[in-house]
Amino acid sequence: MLKAGLAVDDQELAMICASHSGNQIHIDLVTKMLEKRDISLTALKNAIDKPLGEKEKINWGDKPGTQFTQNCSGKHAGMLITCQQNGWDMDSYLEMNHPLQIAIKSEIELLAGEKVSTSTFDGCGAPLFAISLIGLARAIQALVKSNQPIYKQIVKACTTYPELVAGEGRLTTRMMRAVPGLFMKEGAEGIEVCALSDGRVIAIKIIDGSWRPVAPIIMEVFKRWSVSMPDESVKIYAAGSVIGEIRANI
Repeated sequence: MLKAGLAVDDQELAMICASHSGNQIHIDLVTKMLEKRDISLTALKNAIDKPLGEKEKINWGDKPGTQFTQNCSGKHAGMLITCQQNGWDMDSYLEMNHPLQIAIKSEIELLAGEKVSTSTFDGCGAPLFAISLIGLARAIQALVKSNQPIYKQIVKACTTYPELVAGEGRLTTRMMRAVPGLFMKEGAEGIEVCALSDGRVIAIKIIDGSWRPVAPIIMEVFKRWSVSMPDESVKIYAAGSVIGEIRANI
């Protein structure tokens, strides 16, 4: 989208990169992003859902979900802004043959160094382009090591505003705050990427989609890399006492 001319500030860019928790700060920022550019709030075509964050979901209670609380609303706002700035049709921005989606697919293939193996649609409604796990790692490494201003802008935005990329209390936000220069992003069904500025990358896909193994895997890899990080071990409790923990066997 940036290569297509998307002009946003760093907070907005972090929001566009986000799988956010649905906190009020996320809702307000997405709303502001559209309103300041005179884009109708009804132009969003992402799925309707309650907040992703645990605390946010509890606080939301029994109210029905919205497109703004759904974790991909920032990405969809970015898509609409890109379409507006290019004069592209906004009603069809989620169609596979839309100029925006063609450009996104091309960029994914460029960074991953491989062709998309299949195309479908994500749970948020946006086109979803399948690449290998190695391709994902290669793409993230290319992103963090690049000297191109556009890629540097993405890394800077996400590492400066980790609370927008994920949300308060979430592993992605905690880790980016605690480990200098760490770029981190999670995706649906147990996907997580961690990248250091020197190009060392962890790309994880948990087969059953569970989040419980993610932190222990990262801890073990960082230990082998001699990278200091907070204790994110996952404890097992019984009767209020720790009786074990999840360990990475890699």
